[in-house]
Amino acid sequence: MSTVAPQDPAAARGIARRTQSEIYRAGISGTKPAVPIDSDALEAAARRALSAEAFAYIAGGAGAERTVAANRAAFGRRQVWPRPLRDVSVRDLSIEFLGRRRPTPFLLAPLGVMEMAHDDADLAVARAAASLGVPYTLSNQASFPMEEVASAAPSGARLFQLYWSASDELNASLLRRAEASGCEAIVVTLDTHLLGWRTRDLDLAYLPFTRGMGIAQYTSDPVFQQLVRERVRASATSTDAAPDAPAVRITPKAIAAGVKIARKGSALTGAGLRESLRSPLPRAAVETFLDVFSTPALTWDHLAKAREWTGLPIILKGIVHADDAARAIDEGVDGVWVSNHGGRQIDQSVPTLDALPGVVERVQGRIPVVFDSGIRGGADAFIALALGATAAAIGRPYAYGLGIAGEVGVREVVRNMLAELDITLGLSGHTAIADVGLDALREV
Repeated sequence: MSTVAPQDPAAARGIARRTQSEIYRAGISGTKPAVPIDSDALEAAARRALSAEAFAYIAGGAGAERTVAANRAAFGRRQVWPRPLRDVSVRDLSIEFLGRRRPTPFLLAPLGVMEMAHDDADLAVARAAASLGVPYTLSNQASFPMEEVASAAPSGARLFQLYWSASDELNASLLRRAEASGCEAIVVTLDTHLLGWRTRDLDLAYLPFTRGMGIAQYTSDPVFQQLVRERVRASATSTDAAPDAPAVRITPKAIAAGVKIARKGSALTGAGLRESLRSPLPRAAVETFLDVFSTPALTWDHLAKAREWTGLPIILKGIVHADDAARAIDEGVDGVWVSNHGGRQIDQSVPTLDALPGVVERVQGRIPVVFDSGIRGGADAFIALALGATAAAIGRPYAYGLGIAGEVGVREVVRNMLAELDITLGLSGHTAIADVGLDALREV
């Protein structure tokens, strides 16, 4: 590993040359990169490394996955237009974001249930991101509580993603914890108030949350813990059956799922596996989570509550229409995040790269515009930045790296994308991200 200083704007300068030198020098002794560098090969290697359920959950999209394909196809309609004979010997990848100079224009998007990819999950991702000075958006559906992630990478920059829960008390508690954990902003995800029709997961009849996975932010939260205790008490005193809750057949898989839920329930029971297996709390935690996870009643009027719960900047994630971007500014938010959830929510949805220019035009630089969905390499990020994005967020690729090689895999994936961005910047005739604009592209 190289010794890149986190949060240093100069750290990313020359990363292309450094990365190529590291790889080629290591190759002299027969050492190859820990993860494939080509994006298709990276995904294929992750498919081999992960369980069928984990790969389906991470790679899959909604419906026939036409939005996933459209996100990628949108990049194919833009080409980088090189301008040679310019001095590009010194290049600067840094940007201004949320009042701080960042060494790169990358963020890591929030990805939940990373324990499906690697046991170290969010801890490994946070350490890798911090080593490169890339802010990491902690998922509301994390496998480790935000406090543990902060302890694992204390020098790292962090944002916190909020799925707006049906419980305002829980929302307020999560935001208080995020602020206390050193998060710099709250990213309110708007497009998952209903779970998308994810065909790969449905074919496998597999949702990780029903196994107690990806709910660590909840089980570690005092408000959620109280909700669980109240549910258990109500269940113990109720004589009513639950007609909408079908019985679970006792099979080896059901038993294994029960053991996993019990292990995850230690935060609630404070006991070992044997005691947790006997306790109703772990199963009640899963049921409580499924009840409060999100609310389809969320509207613009609700957003004002977030200002009461935290003083952190608020970014709205899931904006794909210019009118909504304008409304966000009117509502006083601090940033918008152009995203269609990587194609995981609506089939045949508008590709985010096509939505980006309209949002940028409407925002007029008044607030930052983060972009995700479809980025697979540094050249993709260059295109998004040229179209006006303030920052580009990486999603699935770092999860693939995590599944293949843990923390090292995440770091190499992000490093490789940074290196390709640096090369694309220089070969296109630019020396700074701030200089890249529409004249750097040609539409086809």
